[in-house]
Amino acid sequence: MDLVLIALFIIVLLVLYLIGIPVAFALGLTSLILMLTPMVSYSPELVAQTLVSGADSFVLLAIPLFLLTGLYMNSFGLTNIIFDFAEEMIGPIRGGIAHVNILASLLFSGMTGTAAADAAGLGAIEYEAMQDAGYEKGYSAAVTGSSAIIGPIIPPSVPLIMYGVLAQVSIGVLFIAGIVPGLIMGATLLLLCTYYAYSHGYERGTWWSLPDIWRSFKAAAPALGTPVLIIGGLLGGFFTATEAGAVALFYTLFVGYVFYGGVENGDFIETTYEGVVTTAALTFIVASATLYGFLIRRAQLPDALAEAVVGVTGDPTVLLLMIVGVLLIVGLMMETIAAITILTPVFLPVINVAGIDPIHFGIVMILTLMIGLLTPPFGIILFILEKVTDVGLERIMRSMVPFYIPLLIILLLVAVLPSLTLWLPKLVGLI
Repeated sequence: MDLVLIALFIIVLLVLYLIGIPVAFALGLTSLILMLTPMVSYSPELVAQTLVSGADSFVLLAIPLFLLTGLYMNSFGLTNIIFDFAEEMIGPIRGGIAHVNILASLLFSGMTGTAAADAAGLGAIEYEAMQDAGYEKGYSAAVTGSSAIIGPIIPPSVPLIMYGVLAQVSIGVLFIAGIVPGLIMGATLLLLCTYYAYSHGYERGTWWSLPDIWRSFKAAAPALGTPVLIIGGLLGGFFTATEAGAVALFYTLFVGYVFYGGVENGDFIETTYEGVVTTAALTFIVASATLYGFLIRRAQLPDALAEAVVGVTGDPTVLLLMIVGVLLIVGLMMETIAAITILTPVFLPVINVAGIDPIHFGIVMILTLMIGLLTPPFGIILFILEKVTDVGLERIMRSMVPFYIPLLIILLLVAVLPSLTLWLPKLVGLI
């Protein structure tokens, strides 16, 4: 009976979401249904209190801080500067512009925290540069999309913040745990682009020029100080993830106006408004997810699911791979934040019973859902690429197919080798 109820509430939630109801309201309506069942004794008067307590979290302040950091960097025009520096660093490597695409995303990912920001901010620049160099349109779009999903793996990461709040684990540890998997993703994509470059006879770029490298580095150095502050501060234990967001935001505003000329007041207000609206939406989602998670725990539904799943297999690796399979399917039809808020309260008791580290699980979960951003029918990165390039959606989907293979291999490695995520946090003494 418990498993039937679990399936019922998850199905109701998915149906509400898929018919177009915003995820926060879908969570609220499902919570209301759950409150009406005899399994949950919960006073309606306490709903408001639970919603407020869900949003009353210090670590949630990291979301607007990192969001605004990325938005202001886009407004200040730093995407072009970062791309120019990455191009100088790649130099004469065959197929260089594709490598520049990935390297620029690696650099930019340390500032924005979202895949959509990378695809929308750098995407058009990267695609245009690859077209100017004579690359095939579909391949150019596929490289741009694949490199964009590195952003939420390497800190900072809005999805990791959302997971950390819901799972009640350290955001700072999650950030550090994502560094190695993110770098492995970047290296693997670089290898794939190298293979394409040689198999398709792409030309080499211009030879390295120390004066040009120095010029581009001087231009990009103030902007590149942002990820150095974030990662260095976290690794050194100088501040928490939330404090890192505040430092990054003030630093970005300082260098943006001092070194890059700033922006018009109207553009600044518009950028700030966008960040505030996005933050309000995410905070409301977290509040609704807190109520939903509290009620399903009160009904002991996750415990029943954990017992049923662990009864199938007691092997943590097999269990994690089963969850990955579910997340891959969910990623086909649901965007990342919605999937995190809905499924984290459900899976958390399962992984705790199985002995899976929640930090490791969080990285695996986000990485799996990032692949979902590139898969039809609801892969948001695919639609962003369609807007910022002149490539049709069907052609983008076909061109993405070869990139799924290395991404899935990386996902498998990260899932079965917890040391890839836990090694660095242990090395710096965070766990």
